[in-house]
Amino acid sequence: MPEPVQKHPVALLCGYYGEHNLGDDALLDSLLRQLPSGVAPLVTAHDEAEVQQRFGLATVPRRRLQRVLAALRSSDALVLGGGSLLQDSTSFRSLLYYAALIVAARLQGKPVLLWAQGLGPLKRRRSRALVRALLPMATAISWRDPESDQLARRLGVSADHGADAVWALEPQPWIGGGGPIVVCWRPSVLLQGEGWRPYLEALEQLAELHNREVLWLPFHRGQDAGLLDQLVAQGLVGEALQRRSRELVASRPREAMAVFRSAGLVVAMRLHALILAALSGSPTSALSYDPKVRACATQFGCSCRDLADAPISTADLLSTWQEALDHPAASGAIADMRQATAVHRQLLEQLHTLAE
Repeated sequence: MPEPVQKHPVALLCGYYGEHNLGDDALLDSLLRQLPSGVAPLVTAHDEAEVQQRFGLATVPRRRLQRVLAALRSSDALVLGGGSLLQDSTSFRSLLYYAALIVAARLQGKPVLLWAQGLGPLKRRRSRALVRALLPMATAISWRDPESDQLARRLGVSADHGADAVWALEPQPWIGGGGPIVVCWRPSVLLQGEGWRPYLEALEQLAELHNREVLWLPFHRGQDAGLLDQLVAQGLVGEALQRRSRELVASRPREAMAVFRSAGLVVAMRLHALILAALSGSPTSALSYDPKVRACATQFGCSCRDLADAPISTADLLSTWQEALDHPAASGAIADMRQATAVHRQLLEQLHTLAE
């Protein structure tokens, strides 16, 4: 008689996947590499065709909660996979979405793993109350930064913390001495109209002084693409910077890393652009629109300008970026960040029991 077909246990991996964001693609890549063998992933995704093509995975439409809940019923575990999912800065409705999944999984007696999570911001009192009730429902938790751990402790839950899971991806050797300046910038309410001018003037002066090309690399296809053209249309981009600038398109994290490893400097607003640039050996400087970016820059010793601070002068920005140009972060700092991701891999070992 033929051997019975062995059914692998299924883990529903829930995150901001298939949203045309290179950072979340990198998180999914890292999660899949750490998933125990014998566990089959089922991934929530917006652009299902893209995720299926790139990763060869089964997917479920992430924006259709009823479909996701149905997929959960046929799964053996729920993994909230990286990023800041328990937060209300996107919307309170987003927080309710993940709350519904956690509660449903626990009612079904299935393990809930919060893997490499960032926690917050939680701006509303009702958000903090909801998360305070949700966290004890998790079977196991690993936080991506100490700030998330501290917030969780204030809400009554203690768990291990490490570094963002993207740090676990394989580093690349830097070859970018004398290379272009790469900017991974995004629209932000913290930079409106003339607020952009010192950043653009400093970028123009840096490129002129050191004779560098400026590459604009959007990390979120829907939000960041075309930012250069928008700033040009507003009359904010100087003639010399326009002449030196062009926008690139990277469809996968490894394509972005290929650009970074050839760069003389990466100035990143996106968290995962900052991490992938550092993993590529590139000199980096951060512009923080969100506390998670500041936290990451502080962890590995990267210069960082907080956009919520008082206005900064062109001269001060230029000085910061000149100091970073062609000077990568110490390799020891990168190694420490990579080592700090071990806590996330250890968390997923709890899924081994499903595969036994």
